[in-house]
Formats: sequence, structure tokens, C-alpha cells
Amino acid sequence: MGKGVTILGIFVADTAYLAPRLPVVGETISGSGFAVGPGGKGSNQSVAAARAGAETTIISRLGRDTFGELALSTWKTAGVTPCVRVLEDQPTGAAFIYVNDRSGDNAIIVYAGAALSIGPDDVEAARDAIEGAAVFVTQLEQPVAAARRGLEIARSAGVTTLFNPAPAEPFPEDIYPLCDFIAPNETEAAALVGFPLETIEDAKRAGDVFLSRGVGAALITLGSRGALYHSAERSVAVPAIAPGPAIDTTGAGDAFIGGFAAALARGLDPADAARYGCATAGIAVTRRGTAPAMPALGEVEALLASR
Repeated sequence: MGKGVTILGIFVADTAYLAPRLPVVGETISGSGFAVGPGGKGSNQSVAAARAGAETTIISRLGRDTFGELALSTWKTAGVTPCVRVLEDQPTGAAFIYVNDRSGDNAIIVYAGAALSIGPDDVEAARDAIEGAAVFVTQLEQPVAAARRGLEIARSAGVTTLFNPAPAEPFPEDIYPLCDFIAPNETEAAALVGFPLETIEDAKRAGDVFLSRGVGAALITLGSRGALYHSAERSVAVPAIAPGPAIDTTGAGDAFIGGFAAALARGLDPADAARYGCATAGIAVTRRGTAPAMPALGEVEALLASR
């Protein structure tokens, strides 16, 4: 079995604006805060996995600019190994993030920049990093052809595959059988199965749809309701766990994925790994930001031991 976690995904610089609401078109309102920091689903998940104790590699593309330097310094601090092409003629990605300064809810616009050109050739160039991992993770912020090739390489090498279908965009049906785990949030799951996930029973029904499409197991995050691990053999509702109230839910799903992948790479049972994911996310939402909010393994274990 391989070692650690390899993640294919993008980095973007998060520009976060705090305000009581979003302005309507043509309106200007006053905000209550602003910050620039590291983001992007793949990058956030990489930082979460590394801080949760996994040897972690990220496959991506950056521009040669200030935001690209932020990416490299973020990964160095977190202990993430970059397997990255740096482009001279394209910018590093960026994201606009609105955070409600009362509830912590968020809305996001992402431009992937250089990462929009990630292709199967980047994945082939990183084949050793994929084949040497215990767990391979990817999402849909980079082109789907690259995600599919990464899943194919991992599956052929016997590496556990984890697909986070986010953003909720259409993708080829032949990706489903490449997934040991599919891990959407409740909104993404609803878009994929065609009905809302208002109850745990709805989530189980969605899990059955994913199983029928060929995935090994579904792992559906349900916000404050925790997560559902659903396979052909068992269905486990994993409760949310947090040390305090949520102040910023940005990146919560990425924290969950990173924590789950790191625990899975250590050999934990998937349902137990999901508890690590919930605790990782539960700590992250009590802090501002995305990558900077990701907790260390000791914090996650302490929270789990206290409950």
C-alpha cells in the first residue's frame, strides 16, 4: 500500500469580504472586514490533510506572480510537497468570498487562472506521486479531463480514490466507477441526484443513487447535521462536532475532505475517518479563513477524545 495523500486541484488567493449582506446589482454597501489568504479546494484540502498528519503532495499549476508565491509559501509552512508547473503568461487564480458577518454563511466566485489549463499531461507527469499514495483526491475546479485521468491512474495502481464533485457541475458518468468514495456536500449531492436532501433518509436515498452509478461508497456532508457514510454494507450518520460556535463556514468541506483523507491514509475505518473529518471541519469553522483555519492532528484528536 502507498503512503500519504496526493491531491489534484487548484490554488486561488482568497479575497474575503465581511458584510451584513450581499449588495444588489448597482449598489455599494459598507463592509465590516477584509482579508487576503490562501484558498482553492485542492490547496485547502492539501493543507488540511498535511496538518492532520498525512504526507501530502499537491498537483497543480500557478502563475509566476505574488499569488503564486503565496501558494508556495502556504504549502511550505503546512508541509505540503508541490508537484506544480509555473506559467509565465497566466495569473494564479483568485476568489471573491462574501462572508455574512452575523451568521458566517458565504458565497464565492472563483477564477482558476493558470489552473484552468491543468490537463492530463500534468497528471501523467505526476504519475509517481499518485501511484505512491495511499489516497488520491480530486475535485472539479480544474478541468474534468485531468480529474478523470488522475482517478484512472490511481485506480489502476490500487490507490484509494476520493472524488469531491465540487463545484456542482456536470461530469461524465464514467467517472463514478473510478471512485472508491464520492464526497459531495448536500447541495452538490442534490444537484447530482435530482432531489433535495432534507432528511437523513433523503441522504441515504442519494447514497443509493451514487452506489447504483458505480461508486464504492458515498460520503455526504450535511452541514450542521454532520455527514453520512453510505456503502452497500452499512449506512452511518456521523454527527457534527465542534469546540464552539461557527463564525466562518468557508472551507469547511475542504477541512472535512482533508481530515477524512488523512485518517483514511493512516488505515482508519471509513466511518471512523469520517469522524476525523467532522472534527477537522468543526474546528475550522470556529476560525476565520480557509487554509489558515485548518487544525493540527493533536487538536482534532483532543476534540474527539473530549466527546
